Amino acid sequence: MRDLLLHRPSHDLDFCTSAHPEDFEGILRQWGHDGFWDMGRKFGTLGAMRRRPDGTEVKVEVTTYRSDAYESDSRKPEVTYGRSLEGDLSRRDFTVNAMALRVPDLTFVDPFHGASDLANGVLRTPIDPRRSFDDDPLRMMRAVRFVAQLGFHIEPETAEAITGMTDRISIVSAERVRDELVKMLLSDRPREGVEALTDSGLADVVFPEIPALKLEIDEHHRHKDVFGHTMVVLDRAVALETGDDGPVPAPDLTLRLAALMHDIGKPRTRRFEGGGKVSFHHHDVVGAQMTRKRMKALRFDHHLIHDVSTLVELHLRFHGYVDEPWTDSAVRRYVRDAGPLYERLNRLTRADTTTRNQRKARMFSAAMDDMESRVDALRHDENLAAIRPELDGNEIMGVLGLAPGPVVGRAYRHMLDYRLDSGPVGRENALKELRRWFDEQGRQE
Repeated sequence: MRDLLLHRPSHDLDFCTSAHPEDFEGILRQWGHDGFWDMGRKFGTLGAMRRRPDGTEVKVEVTTYRSDAYESDSRKPEVTYGRSLEGDLSRRDFTVNAMALRVPDLTFVDPFHGASDLANGVLRTPIDPRRSFDDDPLRMMRAVRFVAQLGFHIEPETAEAITGMTDRISIVSAERVRDELVKMLLSDRPREGVEALTDSGLADVVFPEIPALKLEIDEHHRHKDVFGHTMVVLDRAVALETGDDGPVPAPDLTLRLAALMHDIGKPRTRRFEGGGKVSFHHHDVVGAQMTRKRMKALRFDHHLIHDVSTLVELHLRFHGYVDEPWTDSAVRRYVRDAGPLYERLNRLTRADTTTRNQRKARMFSAAMDDMESRVDALRHDENLAAIRPELDGNEIMGVLGLAPGPVVGRAYRHMLDYRLDSGPVGRENALKELRRWFDEQGRQE
């Protein structure tokens, strides 16, 4: 109903009914000849799908009128069936989601004035917000998510209830909290969502590393407001995403998470130096460790954890290039270490350059352009995506007459370094270098 009033196309239709799943399952199965699912059966929900002649998928979910709530210490809601449409709507999260059309007569049902709130961009609960959030604490996270997705603002009484009940979110499973965070970050306004998450106090519970970026800045020790800087970096990273045919299609969760977390190591590494200066030495390494820990706690998958923490760890890597352009060897190592994250790393690095000094900004941008051009040239001449020694492990053992063991591993690593330093040199030169290195090892022993 909300999307219909916002003139948004939707191929996902939600129905609610007084009938129980066993009463409408047969009808839904017959209609949904291209798909049927019942994972939500215990919550009174069944779903089905069918394809139109043009290939468009239409999905329908039907749910029995419901009245569910969390027990005081439970991570799963207790589900009971309700008796009326109005009662079912009263248990919805917000008034803008508590509207319906009765079928088949198409009577508009809006007992909580959701249409008015929709027109005014207001998020308000159908019932007392304290009761609503006590029944289902995840609704507090949904409020923040809708700020990001719809650009709405949270009505004052509802906002006050969230701030006073943030501890209640701790009973919700990490997976459900994570899913709301992901939807928020993939929205059109992720910055507004993060700011609402922080202002409400929810971030203190579900993502404490973010509000911790609001470092106190006194008159003697001045540095950028890290939280404000992070919000700017997030905005800039989103703006640097590409279309579907580009290397980082929007919306990109990996890049957005990395932008959000790239400086979370700063509070832990802040040191006050002489002359009123402040340092954050190794905040990239510490931040990568913190990123892994927080993402594990939120039950993100291992691949995403690896990618985001790698970007956080590498986000300062390029900065030395501005003062002194790298050798080809250093460029190869940068590409190798970034691996499939190369395009995202460059965008994160560009987004992180928020200086107001226009001369410095131009110098940095020119240096990044130069490095990217050099990478393109090296890619034309070399296979940078799969840099390996020109001799593999079996060849190394054959040439040196070795059995598998640690010496072979050291030889392989040396030949990889030689490849990165020298570029493609050909098999004969690689053999000479391998024998030279092996002879040197023997003399050292």
